[in-house]
Amino acid sequence: MPRSPLALFVLLAGCDTPTASEEPPFLRGAQPDYSAPAPVLRRLTYSQYVHSIDDLFGTGLVLPDELEPDTRAAGLYAVGASLTSISALGVDRYESVAYTIAEQVLTDPTRRAAIVGCVPVSPADADCAREVLNALGERVWRRPLSDGELDVLVSVTTTAGMTLGDFDLGLSYGLAALLQSPYFLFRVELGEVDPAGGHRYSGWEMASRLSYFLWDGPPDDALLLAAESGALLTDAGLEAEVDRMLQDERTRRGLRAFFGDMLHLDELDALTKDPSLFVNMSSELGPAAREQTLQDLDAIVLEDDVDFRTFLTSTDTHIDRTLAALYDVPAPVREGFGLTTLPISGGRRGFLGQASFLALQAHATSTSVTLRGLYLREVLLCQELPSPPAGLNTSIPEANAERPTMRDRVAQHLEDPSCAGCHQLMDPIGLGFEHFDGVGRWRDTENGHPIDPAGSFDGDEFVDAWGLGQVVADHGSFAPCVSDTLLRSALGRTLADEELELAEWHADGLHQEGYRLRWLFRDIVMGPAFRTTAVAP
Repeated sequence: MPRSPLALFVLLAGCDTPTASEEPPFLRGAQPDYSAPAPVLRRLTYSQYVHSIDDLFGTGLVLPDELEPDTRAAGLYAVGASLTSISALGVDRYESVAYTIAEQVLTDPTRRAAIVGCVPVSPADADCAREVLNALGERVWRRPLSDGELDVLVSVTTTAGMTLGDFDLGLSYGLAALLQSPYFLFRVELGEVDPAGGHRYSGWEMASRLSYFLWDGPPDDALLLAAESGALLTDAGLEAEVDRMLQDERTRRGLRAFFGDMLHLDELDALTKDPSLFVNMSSELGPAAREQTLQDLDAIVLEDDVDFRTFLTSTDTHIDRTLAALYDVPAPVREGFGLTTLPISGGRRGFLGQASFLALQAHATSTSVTLRGLYLREVLLCQELPSPPAGLNTSIPEANAERPTMRDRVAQHLEDPSCAGCHQLMDPIGLGFEHFDGVGRWRDTENGHPIDPAGSFDGDEFVDAWGLGQVVADHGSFAPCVSDTLLRSALGRTLADEELELAEWHADGLHQEGYRLRWLFRDIVMGPAFRTTAVAP
């Protein structure tokens, strides 16, 4: 359930109408009492798998486009990762790619030299195999291997080496075994007894939690050393590592993974539009739109470290020639992306004026006031709306001479009492974006009639999309929603009712710190939900 005071409560009769936005009290005091729920077991997402392979063996290896599909839960792949396992087909895929990776690594002299520091004296050299697998295993499984685990891997390697008459061929079996193991494919973070009372995540588990949260990839050597020393179990040691990691370039990767997940930017890869209706549609539009949004977030959060609500209001943005043509502005650079300032006369600013929102939340042949309004409520404000009843026709009437504009047709649609309850919460908001067509290009008229984008959002009036962006940025649920979503992403699960006070505590701190998301990443890591757990079930 959303914790916002503006949350939409689903009733049997339909949807309640939310009240006007109210500013939360923001009285961050002492950290509230906290009782951790049981830990969850998370499978690596596809991006985490790819980043893990890149960090372990170097970039450029040939990997499949997909393995076991990621699944969204509560709006996030990060939460779905704790609810999914691996199918029989997925087992086959992970096995196949494990051997493919092992072959590529061991046949590349540079990559091989990075993991094999000994010279084998025979195809079944157990000492050399043990040395390689012991060091590599700690990095792949993100913890030291037990003697029994290492014995099994060495036996696999030496048996294969003896049979095949080649040490490297034998080692490929040991390496593939590491990469197929649940200890690599899943984040095994189950906790341990805390001598001070209760249960906490171990140093090794904290290293994994930190790296996949901040970097979307595995721990580096420095983080593993901090885990081994016990530094990650102390406030000072954890703070030092967090500060170091936030300065690392891999934080950009983690930020992009989070916002790509929250904003559903991965769906832009499959963006489809009718090219006969939208001349700006091309195979480059979806990827370019995603990159614009992510580069803007890079600048706001990591480079400038400013109020992230400017994501919805700034006219400064990063575009390439594809987007410059769509937005009808000069391209700032000939190749790639460059920083530009959009003109006020263009009517667009911030994320809600970008193709990544406008094109994705639209149909293949038209705009969609419902999709755009629903996205604002559910994704940006964390408000829940129910799915329509089975068999209910929720489509908006087609244009005709009497109702030529979307506003006219929405008014007719809202006359149906079976639709009005929920659609009243989405469609009038979506009308604020009607100056932008199904790919996000500006238009003055629809079917020859002027567009009226004015409206009201939870009691706040707006005259167009430019003003609506400010209304959403100032909405009392926007900043807490981003805070809660980041917390859920960090924990890999939805928040229990008893955690809502802690979630508000993080959100209150974000307000006091000027809405700087770099601060929030650090605050969540140092908080009790990230560091403590209950007994594993």
